[in-house]
Amino acid sequence: MRISVVIPVFNGGEAFGRCLEALWASAYQDWECIVVDDGSNDNSPDIAKRFGAVVIESKRPQSGPSQARNLGGQEAKGAILFFIDSDVLVKPETLAHVAAVMEDATVAACIGSYDDQPTEDNFLSQYRNLLHHYTHQQSNREAATFWSGCGAIRRRIFVEFGGFSAHFTRPSIEDIELGYRLRAGGHRIILDKALQVGHMKRWTASSMLVTDIRDRAIPWARLILAEGVILRDLNLTASQRISSAAALGGLFCLLISPLLPWSLVLAVLAALCLLILNRRFYRFLQKKRGLPFVLLALPWHWLYFVYSGLSFGFCYFWHRIMMVENPFVTAVKESS
Repeated sequence: MRISVVIPVFNGGEAFGRCLEALWASAYQDWECIVVDDGSNDNSPDIAKRFGAVVIESKRPQSGPSQARNLGGQEAKGAILFFIDSDVLVKPETLAHVAAVMEDATVAACIGSYDDQPTEDNFLSQYRNLLHHYTHQQSNREAATFWSGCGAIRRRIFVEFGGFSAHFTRPSIEDIELGYRLRAGGHRIILDKALQVGHMKRWTASSMLVTDIRDRAIPWARLILAEGVILRDLNLTASQRISSAAALGGLFCLLISPLLPWSLVLAVLAALCLLILNRRFYRFLQKKRGLPFVLLALPWHWLYFVYSGLSFGFCYFWHRIMMVENPFVTAVKESS
């Protein structure tokens, strides 16, 4: 089974070289690598050529990874397209693992997760990676969506569904949207928890907030409103939605406490609710990094619930109550 590894890159830098170095250490033999350069002004194309990858220049520079992956998929010769990001480290057995999963003819696509050993050692990079790892490791094997950071799909199905939506011009939820369409079309997506890759991304407070709100929460809320269905998987389980409500309620009670001191009791109850609902995740963090790490993670985790809930509330109000035309909804309907 030939696998075409497709990697979009824009100014990949040193991490991109490490990504390709890890890929070329693969034990699996029948594969090719297609790198789609999205207008880099560093030496990313030269790095890819030095490793022997097929390098494609984006027709419209900086048009985003969605379009870049589509270009790679068009040029691929393998029956399986395996998408990874340019800051991902595959393991020697990763490609063989993908091939084994895709031997099941009923599986249209499979996804994995980051491992629990991110290369960046600052707190936010560690926390963010562990949150992703835990979320995927606790989710259903029968996945509700796709993930392009480490995800494989049959090329014929990818072509049949038109690939990733051209609506996305920057890294966003193009993989989630594709997964929704695949599931709506009756195809199986498997989340294989043993399929794990390393991650080299360095997160900062600003990059995390911008990514989570602008590129994830808001477009995902719009997609949910367009589809009319909340899939109970990954970040959308019942406990996660209740956690958002508890975090918002607790914050509101805290803000009005100078006027209504008794509201502090409600804020404490909301905090206890968050601790109980997410106790397994906090135990996981304690096991991996210790109690001080958990205490540092709590405010960031609760803040995540706050801005996720606010983002969904804003989108619901703007596009349902105000009845404002949602161009995202129109784009999704046209691509379906």
